Amino acid sequence: MSQVRPDKPFVLAGRSYASRLLVGTGKYRDLEQTRLAIEASGAEIVTVAVRRTNIGQNPGEPNLLDVLSPERYTILPNTAGCYDAAEAVRTCRLARELLDGRQLVKLEVLADQKTLFPNVIETLKAAEVLVKDGFDVMVYTSDDPIIARQLAELGCIAVMPLAGLIGTGLGICNPYNLRIILEEAQVPVLVDAGVGTASDATIAMELGCDAVLMNSAIAHAGDPVLMASAMQHAILAGRMAWLAGRMPKKLYASASSPLEGTLK
Repeated sequence: MSQVRPDKPFVLAGRSYASRLLVGTGKYRDLEQTRLAIEASGAEIVTVAVRRTNIGQNPGEPNLLDVLSPERYTILPNTAGCYDAAEAVRTCRLARELLDGRQLVKLEVLADQKTLFPNVIETLKAAEVLVKDGFDVMVYTSDDPIIARQLAELGCIAVMPLAGLIGTGLGICNPYNLRIILEEAQVPVLVDAGVGTASDATIAMELGCDAVLMNSAIAHAGDPVLMASAMQHAILAGRMAWLAGRMPKKLYASASSPLEGTLK
């Protein structure tokens, strides 16, 4: 018999969230589709690429915050498009100014444009600076358990290992490394990148991840709003399945009905 797990709240930087689905705000047809999809997802945290999205730094242009109010959503600025530590740190400091001193950021330092794989050396450098500067750092990283551990030891409040390369939709390519990260985790673990459909999100949650962040899987769906709703349900189903504890796998069959007391 599998063991039922106790539930615990999803907490980031001292704040508890009901939804374990975090969503991006890029790649949608327009701001209205962005608004509708994020509403359908039930997400409370939305991530914004500061280098690519206007949240006030470009006066006179459409502002994402006009449709996604910071009073309703936790705006999570990210450093997408940054390829070294210094650039990422500058972007986080700009975001803090634009968002009235809020400290929560998603650190993302990329290695190259072809893979968008994290540059873990530059990521470690940036994380150390940002933590010392008072930021609450959630950090995109590889699925290397050692790097994940080091980032947590530096003071990052959450580690976000990729499931697959950004925007590929390949799903969880290495569940075994994720399991090691989860076993050692002292901070929340969120799958970030690679999710393609609802079943990928469910698998991440069934492994025991605290949450999942996605963008392309929703924005590139045939119907982004419908897919956003599907992802909300997938996250809930995966979390409940993890809490319930799945049945053990066995090689041979086992009758569903008891054999005792049957007629002969």
